[in-house]
Amino acid sequence: MQVKILGSAAGGGFPQWNCACPNCRSLRAGTFHGKARTQTQVAVSADSKHWFILGAPPVIHAQIELTPDLHPHAADHETRHSPISGVVFLNADIDHVLGLLLLRELQPLNAYASLSVRRILTEDNSMFVMLQRVSDQVKWHEIEWDQIFPLFNPAREDSGLRCRALSLGRHFPAYVSTRRQTDLMRREASLGLIVESPSGKRLAYMPAVPHIDDMLLKEADSADVLLFDGTFWSDDELIRVQGSGQSSWEMGHVPVSSAEGSLEKLAHLRRPRKIYVHINNTNPMLDEASAEHRQVREAGWEIAEDGWQFDL
Repeated sequence: MQVKILGSAAGGGFPQWNCACPNCRSLRAGTFHGKARTQTQVAVSADSKHWFILGAPPVIHAQIELTPDLHPHAADHETRHSPISGVVFLNADIDHVLGLLLLRELQPLNAYASLSVRRILTEDNSMFVMLQRVSDQVKWHEIEWDQIFPLFNPAREDSGLRCRALSLGRHFPAYVSTRRQTDLMRREASLGLIVESPSGKRLAYMPAVPHIDDMLLKEADSADVLLFDGTFWSDDELIRVQGSGQSSWEMGHVPVSSAEGSLEKLAHLRRPRKIYVHINNTNPMLDEASAEHRQVREAGWEIAEDGWQFDL
C-alpha cells in the first residue's frame, strides 16, 4: 500500500488566512523555521493506479495538482479521467467534506461514510445535489462502526484494501441543527480508520481524537504506521494566543503535551511509526527551532509535512 500525506494542517491551514499569531506572522515574513501546510488529507493505493482519499478538504484541487500520481491519465480517445476512485469520510466537518463539491465534474466516485454523515451532507445541504446530476455520479456506501469494508473503484473492482472504522468522538459540527442531531447516531459523529494493505500492513488514521482509552491504545499499537491528532500542543493554546476561545479538550482534541496528552499517553507504543497530523497553525511544535519540536522528535514522533509518502 502506498500512502501519501497531501496535507498535514488543521482546518485553517498554515498560515491561516485571518491569523497573525507568532507562527503565521513569522512564516509570512520568511523568518519561520518551518514549512507551510495545507489542510490534512491522506491518499492510499494498493496498485498505484486507483487511489482513495481520506476526506476532501477545500484545498483538494491544489493538493491533486501537486501530486502527479493523482493527475488524469486519459487514453487518446478520452478527455476525462481520474485515478481517484473514492473518498472515505470520517466526519462532517467543513474542512473534511467541502472539497467533494469541487469534484463535481461528472467523474464517477465511490463515497464511504456513516449513515449519519451521509444524511447531513445529502439531506440537509442542497449544494450536494450537484453530485447527483447523473446516475452513479457519486455512489454512496455506508460505513458501519467496527465492521470491515472493502474499497472498490467505480467499476466495482476490489482494490485489495480493507478498512475498519473506529468510533472516536460523539460531537457533530456546529452547523448541524439540534433537531437533526436527535435523529443521528452519536457514535458516528467522528471516526478513526484502520486501513489494511494486501500484505497485511496496517495504517491507523486518527486525525481528531477527543480522549485516549484502552481501545484506542490497542488499535494504535496494532498498526504499522499511526497518523495521530496533533492539533494543539497545550489545552489552553488558543486561549493564550488569542485571549479567548475554547480549550483543546472542549474542541475534541487531546493536546500533545501534559500528563494526559498524547506524547505521554502513547509513549509506550513500540510497534507503529508515530506521526502527528492535523496540526493547528498556533502549535509551537511547527517551529523546527523550538523546544516543543525538539521534545516531540526526541520522543520518537514525527511531525507530518505536505508531500510525504511511504509504502506499507
